[in-house]
Amino acid sequence: MKSTSLKMSSPVTLALSDDETTRVRRVAESVCHAADSRLDDPEMAAAARGGWEELPGGLRAAVRTFRRDSGEGGVMLVRGLPVDEALLPPTPTADGSVRREATVPAATLLMMAAGGLGDPAAYAPEKSGALVQDVVPVPGKEDFEGNAGSTLLSFHIENAFHVHRPDFVMLLCLRADHDGAAGLRTGSIRQALPTLSERTREILSRPEFSTQPPPSFGTADGATPPRPVLYGDPEDPDLRVDFSATTAMTLEARQALVELEAAINATAHTVWLTPGDLAIVDNRVTTHGRTAFRPRYDGCDRWLLRTFAVADLRRSRSHRPGDGYVLSH
Repeated sequence: MKSTSLKMSSPVTLALSDDETTRVRRVAESVCHAADSRLDDPEMAAAARGGWEELPGGLRAAVRTFRRDSGEGGVMLVRGLPVDEALLPPTPTADGSVRREATVPAATLLMMAAGGLGDPAAYAPEKSGALVQDVVPVPGKEDFEGNAGSTLLSFHIENAFHVHRPDFVMLLCLRADHDGAAGLRTGSIRQALPTLSERTREILSRPEFSTQPPPSFGTADGATPPRPVLYGDPEDPDLRVDFSATTAMTLEARQALVELEAAINATAHTVWLTPGDLAIVDNRVTTHGRTAFRPRYDGCDRWLLRTFAVADLRRSRSHRPGDGYVLSH
């Protein structure tokens, strides 16, 4: 029988024991019965918060530690979660597909983890405001710059344009791609910052960058007013950039953005998720993207579930009608 192990690397990796996997499954099945199995019901979020407290102590402690300090890489990988690939339905192919009904992976492994990190959150213009969303290749969107595509996905902070972007992005693997080519790429400002010149850091801290909403937001409003890419503590700044959607307003800013992208690429890491792997990305300091892969649209293509989490739900209250979990704009 394997035992729990925590590997301090980039990403920080936690491997569950067989007994812990069994315990997680039991708690997950219990949570599934809450709120008549409606994933987006507030009662489900409440049940998931309660379920989180019943999960193995080692898992909860590791996630709490990551929430407080996500380390240089800003990524945590939990392996051995209860995902039975043989029992899955065919991988969805519809554009904008989401999960509405509770299952062990959707109701618990993501919703409970969101409760451990803070609270789940979603955005009404994106994926119909669902708290748990499918990340799958969609026929005809192979070159799409977003989660429906299968071409190289450039580095980005999730919803970098939004004043209340998520603090954490969670990606749970249900199926890997056929060829094992689709890798989750992550690049942290904490690892890239020491390679940047002082001048570049200064320029990136100026309000000279504007970011468009991602294509997944459809007809959302246009680009943001000029803002800095780096902000907060100069020695440990937060990062706000989407290299496919952030525009520099001056020549110096454009040059600084090019240097930043090169630094992120030079210090990046790639992991290949397998069923039962949960990647948690600290969206405040770490960009993520994906290597290219070739879907077959045969029902067995790559399938991830995605949920956002925020450490302080209160700060977005003005964007959340009825104090729910979905931001209206």
